Formats: sequence, C-alpha cells, structure tokens
Amino acid sequence: FDVSGGHTLRNMYGGIVSLQQLAKNLPRTCTNHLDATSCFFPQNLIASIKTPMFILNAAYDAWQVQASLAPPSADPHGYWNNCKKDHARCTSAQIQFLQNFRNQMLKAIKNFARPKQNGLFINSCFAHCQSERQDTWFSDNAPVIKNKGIALAVGDWYFDRTGVKEIDCPYPCDKSCHNLVFK
Repeated sequence: FDVSGGHTLRNMYGGIVSLQQLAKNLPRTCTNHLDATSCFFPQNLIASIKTPMFILNAAYDAWQVQASLAPPSADPHGYWNNCKKDHARCTSAQIQFLQNFRNQMLKAIKNFARPKQNGLFINSCFAHCQSERQDTWFSDNAPVIKNKGIALAVGDWYFDRTGVKEIDCPYPCDKSCHNLVFK
C-alpha cells in the first residue's frame, strides 16, 4: 500500500503487464494461483526461479519511497515531501510507516532466503542502486553490515566462499549508510 492506502505500484505494474501482454510469459507456477499483476511482483516471481540469486537492496529504497509509497497521486497535499527528500525530516509516524514497509519486505523474502544457494544483503539505508556507485559498492567507507561491505558480500556469495544472508538492524542503527538527500 502507498501512504494513502492505495496501490500505486500495483496499478503501474498492472499497466505494464497489460500493455506488454506479459501474462502468457509469466511462470504458470505463479499464474495458476495468482493474477498476472501479482506474479509481476518480485516476491511472487522469485519463487519460480531455480537459478541461485543474490538480493541487494536498501530497506528504505529511496526510489520506492518517492515513486510508489508516497507519489504525488497518493500525497496530494505534500505531507511526505520533506520526508521523501531527506529521511531526517520524517515525522515519527512516517518513520513508523517506513519501518512497516521494511518489515513487509523482510517477510516477503523469508522463503527466498531459506535455500543456501541464495544470498542477500539488505541494509538499512535510504538509498537506491548501491551496486553502480563506487562509494557504496567498494570503497573504504562503503556501507557495511557486520563489518562486511556490499562488494565483499556479493563476492563471498558468488565465489562460494561463504553463505551470505545479511540483514541490517532497523533504522537508525547503521551509521555507515550513504543516505540519499534530495534538494
């Protein structure tokens, strides 16, 4: 749900599934018990994938906060504008909403995390696309969980050095984050 109780992301995904006629290409193991739009959501799609996967995600994904949790259509009066730009300006109620979002995501990936061949690194940053930036991927001050940065965690998983199932504690515990702040 978005901040208004609506389904902004679901409606967007529904349009994509319809426009691209994706229902016929989605796994039957999903579409035989869920509608095609639901099967486009990662938490429902990944159950059908047998290839080992690694999930790297920020628990408070900056894009999701802006585009699907608190888009202008769900927040016509702009109550979330300050929070969307800078998490330090969120109210306690907004932080609680974001904590609930994090908890829902962790619940959604619980089954994904069970097989030993799958890996994950979920940090408690207000960020997006942490793998494409040197400062968040692999630098001396890159975000860490238990003293392990993103690149090392992915490398340990990819090269089978060790299983990686790292989930950060909830905000505001992680001081290593490179939180995105928008002007």
